Amino acid sequence: CGATAPEAAGVIHSDLQKGFIRAETMAYNDLTQFGSVAEVKTHGKMRLEGKNYIIQDGDLLTIRFNVK
Repeated sequence: CGATAPEAAGVIHSDLQKGFIRAETMAYNDLTQFGSVAEVKTHGKMRLEGKNYIIQDGDLLTIRFNVK
């Protein structure tokens, strides 16, 4: 918590931070409630977050990136 999405991605691998495009974000509670990522999307609970997004407790992220 407290890190931006690109900073959090960089903890996993520096290329994720360098090529960060956006983060597909959902809450852990939404995933457990709806049972799958597809259902989270169906119920409109998936969010697209940019470089300035501050990670919140319980966030699950799919990092979209491109390194040339």
